[in-house]
Amino acid sequence: MMESVLLQYETALDPGFKLIPALTVIGMMVLFLGVGYFFRVAAVDELWVAGRSIGPIENGMAIGANWMSAASYLGVAALIATAGYYGLGFVVGWTTGYFILLIFMAAQFRRFGKYTAPDFVGDRFYSQRARGLAAFTTLVIAFVYAIGQGSGMGLMAQYILGLSYEAGVVIFMGVTIAYVALSGMLGTTKNMAIQYVILIIAFTLGLYAVGWSQGWSTVFPYLETGPETAMLIDELNQQFAEPFAFSTFYAWVALTVSLILGTCGLPHVLVRFYTVDNERTARWSTVWGLLFICILYWGTAVYAVFGGLLYEDPAQPGAETAVTEGVADTFMGMPAADSDALVALTAQLADLPEWLVGLVAAGAVAAALATTAGLFISASSAAAHDIYTNLYKPEATQREQMIVGRLTILGIGVLVTLVALNPPALIGELVAMSFAIAACVFFPVFFLGLWWENATREGALAGMVTGIVVSFGAIANDTAIPMYTGVEGAVSAELAAIVPGLASALVGVPLAFAAIIIVSLITEDPPQDVKRLVRQCHSPEPMEQMESAEDVTADD
Repeated sequence: MMESVLLQYETALDPGFKLIPALTVIGMMVLFLGVGYFFRVAAVDELWVAGRSIGPIENGMAIGANWMSAASYLGVAALIATAGYYGLGFVVGWTTGYFILLIFMAAQFRRFGKYTAPDFVGDRFYSQRARGLAAFTTLVIAFVYAIGQGSGMGLMAQYILGLSYEAGVVIFMGVTIAYVALSGMLGTTKNMAIQYVILIIAFTLGLYAVGWSQGWSTVFPYLETGPETAMLIDELNQQFAEPFAFSTFYAWVALTVSLILGTCGLPHVLVRFYTVDNERTARWSTVWGLLFICILYWGTAVYAVFGGLLYEDPAQPGAETAVTEGVADTFMGMPAADSDALVALTAQLADLPEWLVGLVAAGAVAAALATTAGLFISASSAAAHDIYTNLYKPEATQREQMIVGRLTILGIGVLVTLVALNPPALIGELVAMSFAIAACVFFPVFFLGLWWENATREGALAGMVTGIVVSFGAIANDTAIPMYTGVEGAVSAELAAIVPGLASALVGVPLAFAAIIIVSLITEDPPQDVKRLVRQCHSPEPMEQMESAEDVTADD
C-alpha cells in the first residue's frame, strides 16, 4: 500500500489552467515585450550599459529584481523549510555580500568605467588572455545560474497555465530571449524595475494574506510569527532550529562565505554599477538595492514557517501533501517538486482565492524573468564585446557587435532551456554553484585589482586558473559527474566534505588570493599607467556621466 502511495504522489500544487492568473501572466509577457520594443537599442552603449543613464532608485529596483531570482523568490523559503538552520545560510550570505559591495567595490567599479566585468579584468591586468578567461567564466556563470530560473518558470507554468513543466520552460524562456535580444541593457533595466514592483507586491501580499487568513499575523508578519515558529519546532520538528542537524559547522560556514564572496563576483550584478552616471549614484544604488532585497529575504523565513505548518495541516479542503499522504514524516521531508514551489504552495494550502495564489505564482515568473534577462545580457556582452571585438576583431562595427550579442542570447537561451528540462539540482542549489564559481574566479581579481596596484597580469591569470580548478572540480565531483554517469553520491566523498560544489569558496578564494599575491610579487610590476588607473578609482574628485578612470588619467 505504501509503495503505491509513493508512486502515485507527485506534488501538492494544483496544476491546471486558471483564467485570472493566466491573464495576469500573459499581460506581464506583453508588457515586457512592449517595453523591450519601446526601448530597443541601436548603440552598444545602450546595449551594454544603458547609456550610463539609470538613477539610484531605478537602479536599486533593477538590482533587486536582478537579484530576486526564482532561487530567492521560491528557493530560499524551500531551503529554510527543508534544511532549517542550514537554510538560513542562504539569507545571511546573499545579503551580507552587498555590504562588501557597498563599502569596497561599487564606487570603485563605476570609476573604472568600462562595459563588462571581463572588460575590467582585461584592462586592469593588461592581458587579453585574462579577458578571455573572464569572458568564458561569465558565460559559464550565466549558464548555470539561468538553469535554476528555467526550473522556476516551468513549475509556475504548471500551476498557472496548466502546461507541462517542459512546455512552461520553453515558452517563458522564449519570451525572455525575445525581449532581451530586442531591448539590450536599457530596456532590460526598465523591465527589471517593473518586474521588481510586480514580484514584491505578489510576495508580500501573499505573505500578509496567509497570516491574516490563519490568524497568525496582522500588521507586520515579519515580527509576529514567534508563536508559530515555536509551534513548528516544538510540535512538529525540533530539527528545524537545531544549528547543525543537517550539516556540520564547517559546511554552514563554507556555504555562507561562498555566497557572500560570490555576490561580490557576479558579473551581471557588477555591471549594474556601470549603468549609472557617477560613483555616488553607484553607492546609493547599492543602498536602495539592499533595502529592496531585504523586504523579500526577511519574508522567506516567514513563508518557511507558514508553509511548514500548512504542509502538515492544510487549511485548503481536501488538500493532499506528502505528509498527509504518508510519503514524508514531516514538512522538512517534502519532495523537491513541492519545496521548489513552496511560496505559491503556501498560499494555496491556506485556501486563499485562486486569483491571489496565481498572483503569487506570477511574481515568481517575474523574478525568474528579471534575473534571466540580466544573465543573458552579461553573457552577450562577454561574447560580443570581450571575445568577438577585443580578442577576435577589434575593428568590428556596432552592427556586428549587436548581431553577435543577440546570437549569444539566442544560443545560451536554447542551451539553458534544454538543461532546465531536466535540471541537475534544486533551484537554490544551482544558483549556489554559480556563486561558488564567481567567488573563486572573480572576487580575488576584482578585489585585489581595485585595491592593490601591484597585482600583475601573471598573478591574475594564476588566481583565475586556481579558482576555476577548485570551483569547477568541486561541482564535477559532487554534482555533474554523479548526475550524468549514475554514480551514487560524490566521486570522492572526502573531497566533497572539504570542498563542496555549493560552497567551494572557503577553500578556493584563499588559494586564489595566495596565487595572485605570490605570483605578483615575483613578476614584473604593472605599467605605470595601470597603477594610475587603480589610484584614480579611489579619487575623491566627482565624475562626469560618461567619464571613466582611463579618461581622467589620459588627461593628466
